[in-house]
Amino acid sequence: KPTNSMMNLLFLNSRRFFLLLGATSLGLIIVALLFEHVLSLKPCLLCYAQRACVYLVILLSLIGFLHKSQSLIVFRSYIGIAITIIVCGISLSIRQLYLQNLPPELVPTCGPDIDYLFETLPILEVFMLAIRGDGNCAEILWSFLGISIPGWLMVAFCAQFVYAIVSLCISNKLHSKS
Repeated sequence: KPTNSMMNLLFLNSRRFFLLLGATSLGLIIVALLFEHVLSLKPCLLCYAQRACVYLVILLSLIGFLHKSQSLIVFRSYIGIAITIIVCGISLSIRQLYLQNLPPELVPTCGPDIDYLFETLPILEVFMLAIRGDGNCAEILWSFLGISIPGWLMVAFCAQFVYAIVSLCISNKLHSKS
């Protein structure tokens, strides 16, 4: 049965959850690095904030994957943390899409380079600036099928969100197969 094999691919056990979540996030980072270093697209503050969410999902997935003999409550906690990080990523993507769709006269002014910000400001202030975004975040540097990079990242985050919610709903079954 195709549906059964797809379910086994996606939901074989708790370790498979972490493996797939981490692998998709790693794929997102690889694409981001290709865009930055091969296509020379300079990331903005919101891009870096979204990347931070992806890196956190990778880190959480690695910890969850390596954590053997975890209890059901620990497994569910990992999923809950993943969902929280993914929702943050979705929120940041929405913020950047909002900035990209503002009329030109409402786009905020461009801020200084991120390296300068880290050299001169406390980390919390840089984080707050990243969440707000600036004029650089409103610029659309690349799009595919009319969807810009934060739009595609939002699609990926939403897919991860659905996967994590379904995994949470069937966590008892997943955990028992570990």
